[in-house]
Amino acid sequence: METVTVERTIAAPPSAVFDWISNAHNYTRIGMVLHERLAVRGDTAPYGRGAVRVLIWAVGCFWERITAYDPPHSFEYHVYRSIPPSRHEGGRVDFAAAEDGGTRVRWTTTAELRLPLAGAYLTRRVMRPLLRYAFDRVLDEAARAVAPGR
Repeated sequence: METVTVERTIAAPPSAVFDWISNAHNYTRIGMVLHERLAVRGDTAPYGRGAVRVLIWAVGCFWERITAYDPPHSFEYHVYRSIPPSRHEGGRVDFAAAEDGGTRVRWTTTAELRLPLAGAYLTRRVMRPLLRYAFDRVLDEAARAVAPGR
C-alpha cells in the first residue's frame, strides 16, 4: 500500500474551495479526467455522504462512494471498484482556514494496484507519482476557479 498526500493553500475561503473540490464533475477540467458521472446522489447534497461518482481517467475507471461529508471541513471517499483493479483504504480531503484568509487543503489517499507480480512495483513507481500529479492538477484548477474576482 502507498499513501499519497498533497497539500496546498488556495487563496479563497474554505466554503468556496470545499464546494469546488467536493464536486467531482469539476475534475473534468484537467486533461487526465475524461468523464465524470454522479451515479447516485448523496444524502444531503449531490456529492454528499452516500454519493457514488464514476470517474474515467486517462489511466482507468474508478467507482467511488462518499463515506463522510462535513462541509466545509472535510469529505472522505472509498474506491470500491476500479479498472485496473486496485485496493483502496480510503481517501480524505481536509479544508482549514489559513492565516492569510485562504484555505489549507490536505488530500490523502492510500491504495495499491492489485496486479500479479508487478503490483507493488507499479504502485510505487507509477501509481504513486501519477496520483500526486493528478491531485496537484485538480488543486491547480480549483485555485484558478475560486480565485477572487473570477
